[in-house]
Amino acid sequence: MTPQVICVPGSVAPAAQRYGPLIRGVGDEAEVHLKDLEVYREASPPDDYAIDEELTAIDRLADSKNLDRFHLVGYSGGGFISLAYAGTRPRRILSLALFEPAQIPGRLTAEEQAFFAGLEHKLQGLEGDEFMATFVREQVKPGVTVPPPPPGPVSPEMRKRPAGIAALIKAFHAYPFDREVLRAVSYPVFYAYGDLSHPEQALKGGILAQLFADIRVRRYAGVHHFVPPDMIYTPEHARTLLDLWRTAEGSAS
Repeated sequence: MTPQVICVPGSVAPAAQRYGPLIRGVGDEAEVHLKDLEVYREASPPDDYAIDEELTAIDRLADSKNLDRFHLVGYSGGGFISLAYAGTRPRRILSLALFEPAQIPGRLTAEEQAFFAGLEHKLQGLEGDEFMATFVREQVKPGVTVPPPPPGPVSPEMRKRPAGIAALIKAFHAYPFDREVLRAVSYPVFYAYGDLSHPEQALKGGILAQLFADIRVRRYAGVHHFVPPDMIYTPEHARTLLDLWRTAEGSAS
């Protein structure tokens, strides 16, 4: 059978942009279904926006495609959502692949708390371009140069980003999750991060390696959180994910 995959993007680039290289890389060897974030469904996030909206929307997409079980791929904010989904709906998941999830749901370690408290302190009171510049800068290693945004007017979709990111951060904190449930899952997990990203990404890989029974962690050289998508979802990365999906389906059958 052709692997059925649902991909959830992060808080900056929409799914078609984030996962375009992956779709090209797997070709007709997998069927990829894109799921954009619900936080951007309207012009601005509702005051009561919550992570459960994202999880329910993934259910709706899977049901509409008649997918009882599927592979889940998440990047950044979509990584948090994918972890929450995979932890609360493990019977639907064949495999989980993550690239630098924005945060792991559940109670933070002291090291995680220190990073996120520092990030939120620096973002406090900022708006628009200043918010986005700080958000990006704080997630790469010191000294790493991040390309500036493209010239010209900001698109309507990008204008949603600062408010959407702020809403996601708030929703991350409010989402109740027990990390211990991840110890009981049986699906394989692939966690990837770049060596130019903030060391907090490696920290999260170590935390997840203590929770998931079947996990592979890989560091990619010359990559950080905000490089172009084709530098993350390279042909090699696509082959790695295809191997993950095929192995998971073989084990499930």
